[in-house]
Amino acid sequence: MWRKSFQKKFSGANKFKKTLRIKAGFDPTSPDLHLGHTVLLNKMKLFQDLGHEVIFLIGDFTGLVGDPSGVNETRPVLSKEQLDKNAQTYKEQVFKILDPSKTEIRYNSEWMQNVDPSEFIKMLSSYTVARMLERDDFSKRYKAQQPISIHEFLYPILQGFDSVKLDADIELGGTDQKFNLLLGREVQKHYGKDQQSILTVPLLEGLDGVKKMSKSLGNYIALDDSPDEMFGKLMSISDKLMWRYFSLLSFKQMDVIEGYKLSIDGGTNPRDIKFLLAEEIVERFHPNSGEKSKENFINRFQKGKISQDLKEIFIDITSDEELLTRVMKESDLLESTSEAIRMIKQGAVRVNDEKVSDTKFCLQKGTKYLVQVGKKEQQILP
Repeated sequence: MWRKSFQKKFSGANKFKKTLRIKAGFDPTSPDLHLGHTVLLNKMKLFQDLGHEVIFLIGDFTGLVGDPSGVNETRPVLSKEQLDKNAQTYKEQVFKILDPSKTEIRYNSEWMQNVDPSEFIKMLSSYTVARMLERDDFSKRYKAQQPISIHEFLYPILQGFDSVKLDADIELGGTDQKFNLLLGREVQKHYGKDQQSILTVPLLEGLDGVKKMSKSLGNYIALDDSPDEMFGKLMSISDKLMWRYFSLLSFKQMDVIEGYKLSIDGGTNPRDIKFLLAEEIVERFHPNSGEKSKENFINRFQKGKISQDLKEIFIDITSDEELLTRVMKESDLLESTSEAIRMIKQGAVRVNDEKVSDTKFCLQKGTKYLVQVGKKEQQILP
């Protein structure tokens, strides 16, 4: 039903020249927007280009609650001071994609902090606990007898109340947000509003190729990364993940991307195709820097400018990825995995010149890496 709702609303708007109000919310739980966010932001920009109103909603109030989507435990609560600080960087970075003259930035604390008790009770009566437990992540935690805090039930209702206050016609979100987006329709109906249509976008996997891109997991590429940092991180992804990034991040036509695949089948080095991806993305966020970053990367990683006698180490692994801690031990960079974990926690480990903070960081099979521990460095090919 909700799919037909979107098609009907969008086609109707085109037919009658109606401007739609497009909403997407972002809780400022980390300081930086990253490439994972841009999958959604690019859709918002598309709606802007079609003449619709785009609302970039900063969840400075819902961020205090924490979105339970896709998690198996209660999220830690952030302070208002930290959320406000992060929100400021979101405001600065979002216009790397959205048109500032066509973007309405709102904070849900505008209405949430002034909700009186009677209004709050009315809001909560829009949904039942039984329906909440139909949600997959809540259901799994409940059956596993894992704690579910009351405030986690509040989150999707608060998100729906945002749609009431903003008169949203369409709400965008990741696929993990589907429950919240649909519940927003119920909250709007409860308040006698027209129900929003919803549009979900795929989640972008992080550099590890497994979990969604997230700053907390250390597998992200920030929009504020320097051109060389961004280029290096993109070149570090696996050849398999490269196609996912082309699909979700590149503006190239699908027939062009299919041509790249055929060229690899014909013998082209996947690295050369990855160069095209990295250069395109860097150029988008750092104009006139893509070609220079490629040159810097080649000089550093392929012309031996790191060290004249840097040797290449081959590590035999049976799966598509391997923990960096094990690789460092097997390559004799460090004596044990426990030492590797300790060095990562101390901030002494870098991969492709990027500091690693996640002790479960993985290297992808078939991709060359420069791994540095203090002043020690090796080229490693798992």
